[in-house]
Amino acid sequence: MNTWPVGMIGGAPGSFMGDVHRRALALTGRFSLVAGCLSRHAGTAQKAGQALGLDPARTYTDWTQMARVEAARPDGIALAIIVTPNDMHLPVAAAFLEAGIPVLCEKPLALTLDQARHFTERFITKGHDMVVAYTYSGYAMVREARRLVHDGTLGTIRNIQVEYLQDWLGDADSDGGWRLDPRTGGAGGCLGDIGTHAFHLAEFVSGLRCEVLSARVSRLVPRHAVPDDAQIQLRFSDNAVGSLWVSQVATGSGNALRLRLFGEKAGLEWNQEQPDTLIVSTADGRTTHIARGGSAVGTPSLLPRGHPEGYLEAFARLYADTAYLLDGHDAPLLPRLADGVRGQEFIEAALTSGTQYGAWVSVRA
Repeated sequence: MNTWPVGMIGGAPGSFMGDVHRRALALTGRFSLVAGCLSRHAGTAQKAGQALGLDPARTYTDWTQMARVEAARPDGIALAIIVTPNDMHLPVAAAFLEAGIPVLCEKPLALTLDQARHFTERFITKGHDMVVAYTYSGYAMVREARRLVHDGTLGTIRNIQVEYLQDWLGDADSDGGWRLDPRTGGAGGCLGDIGTHAFHLAEFVSGLRCEVLSARVSRLVPRHAVPDDAQIQLRFSDNAVGSLWVSQVATGSGNALRLRLFGEKAGLEWNQEQPDTLIVSTADGRTTHIARGGSAVGTPSLLPRGHPEGYLEAFARLYADTAYLLDGHDAPLLPRLADGVRGQEFIEAALTSGTQYGAWVSVRA
């Protein structure tokens, strides 16, 4: 198998997402980090490159220069990984795509839906696409849940409940940095930061599209300039209904992402904090706990049953799929540019509904 050389933009050592991406890369054995523009500040970028053992000649202080130089090198990078603040996602991605270098980008895709749409029109027409890091679609048991729904284990889906709760912004003195600044993080706040994950998870597993929503969007900590909590009613295709609750001020919650689907035959539950298990329940009182790696599970695992797979392994599965894509194969479960645009459609619809006192708003397809 090929080992693909990659470069990273943003994500100097010590940044949460930069460190996560590098660990996930290492888990796959399919990538080698050889270049980077790890900070917009020249001194920090140079020190970060040195800390990661990068060649000084491939430690850049300007990402536009990095795109040009790497595209011209015979051993240039095969993938650009973008882990910058949200406002830089599209400008950086555009530079690398224009240079002919594939991109894997953190979410949300952009600051606004219009930005995302214009970007897509610009690059899709040229045959370019990119991977968007909706991490939770990489969990083995999330993919198994999708398979069970597709195979009809639950029957027709009637109700979809998803929530993503954190508490790290609940302290009145908490510092969310660029995420709480609408100029760098976007106007969506928690909707963009983690709500897009929950929304993507609901559609990814159910196979249904949310058509309209009604949102109550709040700033429960008054000093926050962007939403920190939202409760949203959802209506899906095929007459399914549901709700989504997202909060970064839910006291006592760590990374509490939970999905529940209820069909005519059975209900299903997956909890990110116990990610190796699916719970399937039926009306006759039977509850089945399905363990990752079991003989009846159709979705492959990275580790044997009993060896927990978590957040890093989910990221690694996205990277393994990306390597498969670079090898010239299809990777149908990998989140792509269209999924990034879909996240922006969700954010805009929720913000619009919130300003209209919960009016039902179309989630534009």
